Amino acid sequence: MIEIKMPKLGESVTEGTLSRWLKQVGEPVHRYEPIAEIITDKVTAELPAEAEGILMRHLVQEGETVAAGTPVALMETFTSGVSRASGSGAGAGSGPAKVPQAAGPESARSRDGRSGVAGASGSGLRGRYSPAVRKLAREYNVRLEGIPGTGAGGRVTRRDVLAWLEGATMQSAPRPAGASQGILTGETARAEQTPDDVEVIEASPIRRAIARHMVESVHAAPHAWTMVEADVTGLVRLRDRIKEDFRRREGIPLTFMPFFLKAVAESLREFPILNSSWADDRIIMKKRIHLSVAVATEDALFVPVIRDADRLSITGLAHALHDLATRARQGRLKTQDMEGGTFTVNNTGAFGSVLSKPILNGGQAAILSVEAIVKRPVVMPGDMLAIRSMVNLCLSLDHRVLDGWISGRFLQSVKRRLEAYREDGGI
Repeated sequence: MIEIKMPKLGESVTEGTLSRWLKQVGEPVHRYEPIAEIITDKVTAELPAEAEGILMRHLVQEGETVAAGTPVALMETFTSGVSRASGSGAGAGSGPAKVPQAAGPESARSRDGRSGVAGASGSGLRGRYSPAVRKLAREYNVRLEGIPGTGAGGRVTRRDVLAWLEGATMQSAPRPAGASQGILTGETARAEQTPDDVEVIEASPIRRAIARHMVESVHAAPHAWTMVEADVTGLVRLRDRIKEDFRRREGIPLTFMPFFLKAVAESLREFPILNSSWADDRIIMKKRIHLSVAVATEDALFVPVIRDADRLSITGLAHALHDLATRARQGRLKTQDMEGGTFTVNNTGAFGSVLSKPILNGGQAAILSVEAIVKRPVVMPGDMLAIRSMVNLCLSLDHRVLDGWISGRFLQSVKRRLEAYREDGGI
């Protein structure tokens, strides 16, 4: 019998969430065959079997987060005594290997003969139901064994419990003390709140990982925020002029983001203190510029890294960005794609935002949000009004490392580089 453990998917990754079991108890498994999906705040990966054999037990539930190195499953290998289905290594009269069956909780019915209503604190619940489901069962005094499950392998989900409650008669539930006097206690509020009043959405494992990552960042670093606006009329006209030729020549679209990445990378060379982090009362200066770029999918936000971004041209940055964004949306990012970022650029303007206050990416001193490019009247030299394409550049910073003076100079450098583009220029 061997243990399969939660892997360490990266230097800074200390835990993982078991998103989904791909192999069930009793199923044969080939060596290196994936048995589960693992999610961290950086990447989604498959957990391979270390040997050939039979999966004997799940030690971790779907949706549960555990530290790297924690056993998640037990597996009987063929070399440790379990026969292959083909009979090799066993006598002619040997039958198939027997797999122990997990003992489930004892089924029961309520006093009125209807399965479902009873105490929800059976010892079998801990191994069969998620904490969120058990909590809901306790709140509504429901026995989960009587509820059909629609989750993976017939697992009961919160949605199953709420659907069951919606069709059940709740009159038999005891009314909390104080309700007859019109006193609304916490227990009374829960009893009188029906499933029709709320909609409960289960957070996906990756959403929970993102939540933990964001909370840790806010608590670890004193965030400060500043902003400048830039006139990118010349850049807009330049891109409009060359974008069709660029697509024909390079096979990918030319967005505004490579121009912003180029300006940021060059400005980080000018002000390297922003390409740093705080650790143990010291400032760690990063000599290479690896830009983390936020990429949104339907249910998550990934931040893959463009390495040595300051060495790439606009065209090179466009290809690197297109590759990472495509693989992120297809779920094909690797662990190494997410590691080593030194500064983050976030394109919040893609969905129309004109002002935002981003949260720092862990281990970095600053993050820049590029907002939507908006046409509006601007006072030009000589007090003349003109319609210009303007963009807000919003910088969140770790105030342990950076102050407003150096952050403002960095933003002015980014602004100056963006405003230098002209319609008749090149890339």
